[in-house]
Amino acid sequence: MDGKTYLVRTYGCQMNVHDSERLSGLLESAGYTAAPEGTDADVVVLNTCAVRENADNRLYGNLGHLRPVKDAHPGMQIAVGGCLAQKDRGEIVRRAPWVDVVFGTHNVGSLPALLERARHNEEAQVEIKEALEVFPSTLPAKRDSAHSGWVSISVGCNNTCTFCIVPALRGKEKDRRPGEILAEVQALVDQGVLEVTLLGQNVNAYGVEFRARGAFADLLRATGRIEGLERIRFTSPHPREFTDDVIEAMAETPSVCHQLHMPLQSGSDDVLRRMRRGYRRDRYLGIIDRVRAAMPDAAITTDIIVGFPGETDADFEDTLDVVRQARFSSAFTFQYSKRPGTPAAEMEGQLPKEVVQERYLRLTALQDEISWAENQALVGRRVELLVAAGEGSKDAARGRLSGRARDGRLVHFTTADGVRPGDVVETVVTAAKPHFLVADGALLSHRRTRAGDATEAGTRPTTPGVSLGMPSIGVPAPLPAAVACS
Repeated sequence: MDGKTYLVRTYGCQMNVHDSERLSGLLESAGYTAAPEGTDADVVVLNTCAVRENADNRLYGNLGHLRPVKDAHPGMQIAVGGCLAQKDRGEIVRRAPWVDVVFGTHNVGSLPALLERARHNEEAQVEIKEALEVFPSTLPAKRDSAHSGWVSISVGCNNTCTFCIVPALRGKEKDRRPGEILAEVQALVDQGVLEVTLLGQNVNAYGVEFRARGAFADLLRATGRIEGLERIRFTSPHPREFTDDVIEAMAETPSVCHQLHMPLQSGSDDVLRRMRRGYRRDRYLGIIDRVRAAMPDAAITTDIIVGFPGETDADFEDTLDVVRQARFSSAFTFQYSKRPGTPAAEMEGQLPKEVVQERYLRLTALQDEISWAENQALVGRRVELLVAAGEGSKDAARGRLSGRARDGRLVHFTTADGVRPGDVVETVVTAAKPHFLVADGALLSHRRTRAGDATEAGTRPTTPGVSLGMPSIGVPAPLPAAVACS
């Protein structure tokens, strides 16, 4: 590849972040190297999101900024992938004819070949597949973190939420065989990774394709039996499919973190019905109650949409009421974004921007108040932190590092000699803010780890692709005896 360099820019959800790891792995397998910081890459890949209304503006704005860069660097190539590419297809090249490659969510693995074809033919290549050809985990990956790893257990979604465009762009749910998932986790742990996050568009529906009831709870327990894996997280579950066996698996498996991201979207039964969410507020609050009964220290976070078409003042007050009862540790709050192609985009009762904005500010003020109170209750508590890199923008100026507690909270702590991202420390919380905790005292302990060694050496885990393909029979493949699901 004559020393060609690449840069992957990622927009959107954790699934996109993990897809970008695959794109980096593919490019390196094809002979490219990562562009040094501050230099112009020979290949720039934009891995896009289509969930929010401003996603289109963001993409075409970034492409506009790249045009003069490309003009100044003959031979440079620009590729656009991800959900927005799946949606806009050839429109991207029409609006930005300096783009060389457009590929979709179902053919991530085609990128190196498409780049070569565009270079050889001297014309843009647009290739969008309508269905998944190979599971993304068959592809090589260059991981972003030495201590934490994403592991996809499924792709796609079978839900029909009226506001969401993702099922149309990611397709129906496809589940990986349990043994393949565990093999990938083991491969990461063998390289020093301490924490994995199991990923799925609707992660707790795992097993629906091969009709295995309880498959997700079994997978949590099996993953928890992998020696050397200290923390297990998962995202994002759906309240409709959330079952008590998952709560039991979380509570009974020591390495599963007591953290749950459970999207609410609205606290109004009428809005939930029009969103086609498949549950009502009482069911949602019942799940929260059962989680806290089994794990009193659980930190619960959520997603909430404000201003869904037809949302009344009373509907919005219902949402505020659920937020007060649920006492989320934090919430990702969104103003409803109209997405062409979704049923909600055609609904009557689209709300004025100023009404949505006013409600949004009231919601975020309430959640900040609750988050701060919940965090203040942790002052004086001992916490174990997995040290991270880049989590605190002011850490260097304040002599701090940052890490995540087991419940997912971000903690900025006073640094000490020899502490590295990937190491594990214990400290005591001394102050609280709505979105983070502070620990300004001396460390109680510091454990050096293989992940810390890898960070110090500048290396990252790589996985060559762990899979035999997608399930094609009605039952999951057997697991290795040492980690078989119970």
